Amino acid sequence: MNTDQPELINRVPISAEAREWLEKVAGITPVIEKFRDEAERERRMPVPVFEALAAAGIHRMVVSEEFGGARVELRTAGAVLTALARVDASVAWQMGVQAAIARFSDYLPEAVSRELFRDQPALVIGSVNPTGRAEAVPGGYRLNGRWGFASGSAHAAWFVSAAVVTEDGQPRRGPSGAPDIRMLFVPRERVRMLDTWYTLGLRGTGSEDYLVEDVFVADAYAVDMAAMVAAPPARPSRAHAVSYYDWGLFGTAATALGIAQGALAAFKAFAGGKTPALGLSTLAAGHVVQERVGRAEILVRSARLLLEDAAWHASRHGRDGGDALSATLRLSAATVAENSSAAVDLLFRLAGSSSIYADNPLERYFRDMHSAEKHITVSPTNIEMAGQYLLGGGLSVRR
Repeated sequence: MNTDQPELINRVPISAEAREWLEKVAGITPVIEKFRDEAERERRMPVPVFEALAAAGIHRMVVSEEFGGARVELRTAGAVLTALARVDASVAWQMGVQAAIARFSDYLPEAVSRELFRDQPALVIGSVNPTGRAEAVPGGYRLNGRWGFASGSAHAAWFVSAAVVTEDGQPRRGPSGAPDIRMLFVPRERVRMLDTWYTLGLRGTGSEDYLVEDVFVADAYAVDMAAMVAAPPARPSRAHAVSYYDWGLFGTAATALGIAQGALAAFKAFAGGKTPALGLSTLAAGHVVQERVGRAEILVRSARLLLEDAAWHASRHGRDGGDALSATLRLSAATVAENSSAAVDLLFRLAGSSSIYADNPLERYFRDMHSAEKHITVSPTNIEMAGQYLLGGGLSVRR
């Protein structure tokens, strides 16, 4: 961000840990910027960018030290993703997905977590949408299916794939009567990638579809989805006492916030030198523009404060917050994305015809934002379901 731009006061101290990791982001920013256009064209992260992220430890930042990570606090992880998104939302998106999938390290048997996260340097990615089938067999499952949105697939060694468990071809039910769903981990060589990632935004994420065909997965490499709604069991190697689903809300929201922050900085830098057609003064001198920028600024600031509040509560009440915590986090994540998107839309419109050209940063921020906000973790459904909870109707995922 241009340090010459006036800013609102912001003197809330950040932790030494967050400062250290933000310095890591600053250190690799030139590499991300150098390959940003290549990532957009090739629809995947270039090797030098992945190597820079891995060397900085960002892809393992939330994993415990036992499994090769750094066990950073949730607020630090959010700050890192936000900072990355200001530079390149596709990079932040992939690291956010990796941070979410890395939470499985607290649910898997320790030996498997060491194998997946400590003993190999590549990403562990995949899909937790249960679009596959896992036939129960002695010692494990036979997995088949097709999954989408495998963000970071170009640099992944393992894929997690959510599947409905079947017995003799029929869905198996859990104790509650709901389908028994497992998250099964498969090595890359047993996965077939499909060239499907042609999108509006987040083009550099390599979020292709993939197939798994009749692959045996041992019990040790499977996690029961029902266990993921609670904090992982206590053990010395546990990184965070926060459920998978509560933690998973933060990556998308932090990325959306970073996109909005980047768009705001880009617009301020642009407005001072842009004179509209037939105009006599710059955009920055216009009263309407000034009012809208003020609105965009406070939308972005409120999004940041909401995210920090959510991170504080999740970090301290991951074990005992229950539905009250989950509803708070879901409402916060969706509102962070909503406010961030509203700010980007304001700025995109204010910039006039200049914003539609690819050499204007606002064009990519706009595309990336309207792709990121489609994720289920920031869907308006979360606001609806939080409202249902607050009116005594219980907390559901969707109706």
